Amino acid sequence: MSHSPKQSAERPVPTSADVARLAGVSRATVSYVLNNTSAVRISEPTRRRVREAAEELGYVPHAAARSLRAGHTRMVLLPTAHFPVGPLYSRFFNELQWALRRLDYTVVQYGSLGLAGDEAARAWAELRPVAVVSLGEVALTPYGVDVLKRSGAKAVITLGPQRVEGAHSLVMDQSEIGHCAVAHLVGRGRRAIGVVMPQDRGLELFSEPRLEGARRAAAGTGARIEPLPLPYDEESAAGLAARWCGLGLDAVYAYNDEYAMLLMRALQDADIDVPAGAAVIGADDLLLGRLLRPRLSTVQIDMVTGQRLAELVDRVVRDPGVEPERHDLMGARALLRESS
Repeated sequence: MSHSPKQSAERPVPTSADVARLAGVSRATVSYVLNNTSAVRISEPTRRRVREAAEELGYVPHAAARSLRAGHTRMVLLPTAHFPVGPLYSRFFNELQWALRRLDYTVVQYGSLGLAGDEAARAWAELRPVAVVSLGEVALTPYGVDVLKRSGAKAVITLGPQRVEGAHSLVMDQSEIGHCAVAHLVGRGRRAIGVVMPQDRGLELFSEPRLEGARRAAAGTGARIEPLPLPYDEESAAGLAARWCGLGLDAVYAYNDEYAMLLMRALQDADIDVPAGAAVIGADDLLLGRLLRPRLSTVQIDMVTGQRLAELVDRVVRDPGVEPERHDLMGARALLRESS
């Protein structure tokens, strides 16, 4: 019995030379078209012919080779958060990623769990990103910023409570949110105010500055501030509601709208009237808070848009020598509704 030669199961990987032959152009033209090079004028029919040939062959440019030629990648690295992020921040980062994609950057989310400070910077640098947008959860140091820049990062942008030397800093003054919430409650005549402190790991980056802002708002008013540790579950909220009368509190700033809704439901189940027995205010201005009865008072946070941050990334990548800047990321104002 005869045997036919064994055929390889692997299909050959198409190259730019294959695209060039099929489209009837040079390899340089293929590179110009598929890399969206604007410095060379190429007619629209030629561009279309190259794209159609690449699609027919299933060809995609080799990112590593393209990076070697250009001297850098088009990769923007976004370290993933280790803590639960609310709808407001999720919407912001989704908008940022879409805006970066429209500017022809590749967005890579990096799982940095277990990494901190300079160790995280060295791990990110291994990927040779053209830009890094770092949440304040990993506390970058000036040394870490320098490591990233030496590896080829043209833009290093930090989001956090304070500026980092050498980086463009988007400063999120979380204390202003707590200050705004408690100033609202004090203005409504409340003098014994609880401040919810979430027990989720990582949220202390937000909750501790908000507590500091709450204390600053209460200073000199005669109001008492009581931190209230609270896991995000119904049993814990019910336990706090059961102790409410013994705590001697008349109001609560509940960290954000999600914690506020959780605690308000528990207070009502414990027959504590909202707002007569407990004024409640959250933060983030979620739609669901407006649908509750009583409607939830909240702190509206005005954040810079993801589009503006993407434009900052692009501007710094194009002009990496520009002096690092500080940008205030958000403002806050209290919205009075029925719960306070």
